[in-house]
Amino acid sequence: MKNFNRLTLLLILVVTCIMAKAQPNAPDIVVSKNGKGQFTSIQEAVLSVRDYKPTRTTIYVKEGVYNEKVIIPANKCDITIIGEGVDKVKIVYSDYASLNNMGTFNTWTVRVDGTGIRMENLTIENAAGRVGQAVALHVEGDRCEFANVKLLGNQDTLYTGGTACSRQYYCNCYIEGTTDFIFGPATAWFEGCEIFCKADSYITAASTPDNVPYGYIFNGCKIKSDVGVKKVYLGRPWRAYASVTFLNCEMPESITPEGWHNWGRVENQKSARYAEHNSMGPGAKSDARVDWSKQLTDAEAEAITMDRVMQFRSDWKPAY
Repeated sequence: MKNFNRLTLLLILVVTCIMAKAQPNAPDIVVSKNGKGQFTSIQEAVLSVRDYKPTRTTIYVKEGVYNEKVIIPANKCDITIIGEGVDKVKIVYSDYASLNNMGTFNTWTVRVDGTGIRMENLTIENAAGRVGQAVALHVEGDRCEFANVKLLGNQDTLYTGGTACSRQYYCNCYIEGTTDFIFGPATAWFEGCEIFCKADSYITAASTPDNVPYGYIFNGCKIKSDVGVKKVYLGRPWRAYASVTFLNCEMPESITPEGWHNWGRVENQKSARYAEHNSMGPGAKSDARVDWSKQLTDAEAEAITMDRVMQFRSDWKPAY
């Protein structure tokens, strides 16, 4: 009965994400490549929003490929950006770490520093190719949400930043990459997402601070891998107290039996917080996992709730 209730709740959550409206009623700002909106670029639309505006602003983006590097500054808060369709609206740029020595953290296609930012029904891509670190989405803000968003890239596709313990929520998203393609210190919940591994490597490289109770939670996600991919680790600790938990996730044969890697540092095995519960599929070899990871009991897994994970700083429930 407990498993039935959990699966029922998961189905409701995923359906809710999918049913997010494609276009809001009377958006505040419309962006259109053909000039039939207030702006032709997403960046211009974002910068037009009043600093620290006390009410939410909705930006609707019409179909098109937007070749621009978009930043939502810290003084732009409570903004919702809705695309006409996940495959119709694409934000693309091609910076990478070794280009003019810019470093990983300047390679983003989209960077979110504002608080309370929501994005849905669009694609964000770093199109640099397999040239090293090249971030598609870089998030520093707190209480940020992404629903039905595709994140395309290779190494370091998604950086979940936030030195002040950012909280992030990803619902019904598609995230692809090669090496450490979901990485950073934030607390992030991934609900019903598809995680696509393009090469033999590592999915996560969390750097969760030791005083933060949760890092990454993947719930009801599907991990898939490209043809020829045979050796994928669920994660390795970028920092010693990395926290990653997979709940009710489907895993392909390409997931290594040991599951987790210590990044070549034996001391990480004493502090990294890696766990699973009810993993499914040919890659769900719980009895073969490294002995310094944990298989959660039903009671332990049921205690990991959205409220408990997201409200460690202050009350917050994602809207999606």
